[in-house]
Amino acid sequence: MNVPVSRADAARVAAWLEDFARLSEPGSSEGVTRLAYTALERKAHDVFAGAMREFGCTVWTDQAGNTIAERQGREAGLPALATGSHLDTVPHAGRFDGIAGVVAAMETARIYSENGIRHAHPMRFVAFAAEEGARFGQACTGSRIVSGLTRPDDLYGKRDADGVSLAEAMRSIGLDPSAVAEARWSPDEWAAFVELHVEQGAVLESSGVPVGVVDLISGSTRMLLKVTGRASHTGGTPMHLRADALAAAAEIVLLIESIAGDFRHRGTRATVGRLDAAPGSITTIPGQVRLYVDIRDVDSDRQRATAGEIIARAETLCARRGVRLSSRLLADTSPAVLPAWLREVVAGTCAELDVPHRIMPSGASHDAQMINNVIPSGMIFVPSRDGISHSPEEWSSADDLATGIDVLAASLLALDRLLLDSPELA
Repeated sequence: MNVPVSRADAARVAAWLEDFARLSEPGSSEGVTRLAYTALERKAHDVFAGAMREFGCTVWTDQAGNTIAERQGREAGLPALATGSHLDTVPHAGRFDGIAGVVAAMETARIYSENGIRHAHPMRFVAFAAEEGARFGQACTGSRIVSGLTRPDDLYGKRDADGVSLAEAMRSIGLDPSAVAEARWSPDEWAAFVELHVEQGAVLESSGVPVGVVDLISGSTRMLLKVTGRASHTGGTPMHLRADALAAAAEIVLLIESIAGDFRHRGTRATVGRLDAAPGSITTIPGQVRLYVDIRDVDSDRQRATAGEIIARAETLCARRGVRLSSRLLADTSPAVLPAWLREVVAGTCAELDVPHRIMPSGASHDAQMINNVIPSGMIFVPSRDGISHSPEEWSSADDLATGIDVLAASLLALDRLLLDSPELA
């Protein structure tokens, strides 16, 4: 059996989640707001680092801002097994997205430490930086950097709503953006990665299954569409002489919904998550509108084709209305198929622990999706109440999380044994 001596402590898990939830922007009365590459995100990383040192780990921060804690293995020279997630949030978020996976890493380290569990490979526990794309439009920045998908030159063109670039934000918290290539992971040093995450959907809850084992992670294409019309007086401008950017934008929102919902796009999700209208006066016809579009799909070709179709049809729509359209790609990530052999290890561990599970895809992006470009990666899902996420109403029970952590801790030990016998799998 691969079962650790003791199981996860649900009360401790709940307490750690509460500790992190208190690290939120002042005046943020609803939910948790802890954006990427801010002082608050670093405070959360400090909490993680302090706990990991108590469990006997060596802790360091790389040039991307990721915090890594290592528990030494019993055999020198072997690559590390790893788990973790992220600590940043979207604005007015829940307290589980990403944070649950970091807490799972902390609890796994505690279980190993307090029970004197030995493993051949070193175990690394990772808190990634800047997973959420809410601030800069690009998701998974910390894990993209270690995977070689985001390079120093990429950090200057991505800016937040205040015009601050990724590079400037990194400098503000003591990181050197020109040195991020030093953070890249090598397969010689890392063997495999398993991330625990709340599902962010209702499949597990509705089916009464406590654990999901992920086989496929959706891709995401993010765009900024800018509609430019003509600002003028709401009372002095007749309806037939208007070039109303907001009216055109409203039609684009419905167009995007229609495209994603038609029979050709089964499995596509497309969303306008943010819309900014200017000049923003009740007595002025909007002259410019920015629409931030997120397209998700498990089919790479269809994902990109949907983005192209949205732009082409929106251009036609804008021409008909006498306004102009421009578009800019903010970020683009392909879907990821996770290794079957690693998935089978996690599923086999569920069977050993007598924990029912189901194989399922992920509709959301995750750090594991990026890490899978470097080393084999897997994911464990736990149920989300009502499938709600990116909201203060987001909730997963501590008991469900403890069950997922039991699976995670045992799966890492199963991988430790398997890769010792079959290192070619890594």
